[in-house]
Amino acid sequence: QVQLVESGGGLMQPGGSLRLSCAASRTIFSIAIMGWYRQAPGKQRELVARITSSGTTIYADSVKGRFTISRDNAKNTVFLQMNSLKPEDTAGYYCNAYVGVSRSDYWGQGSQVTVSS
Repeated sequence: QVQLVESGGGLMQPGGSLRLSCAASRTIFSIAIMGWYRQAPGKQRELVARITSSGTTIYADSVKGRFTISRDNAKNTVFLQMNSLKPEDTAGYYCNAYVGVSRSDYWGQGSQVTVSS
């Protein structure tokens, strides 16, 4: 069974930093495209950042230069370092694993990030 277990998140003041972590099952991590999505109340879920198994990354325009996605293949873990946080970054953040060979999507349980003074 594939599992994505998230940690991190919480409450931070504007301008601060947080880091999210997502540990994945070893069976899929090495071949999956890993990503972070977020969903604010009343809004659709949106892609924040994505990283392929070879390390290629893409970012939403709204987080470029502030957020960094990375992966530790030895630990089957993907990270989202969030710097210079803004109130508009407030949302539930969800880890995602996409396995192309089976066209399967897997989701973490979600982590709340609240940016407020």
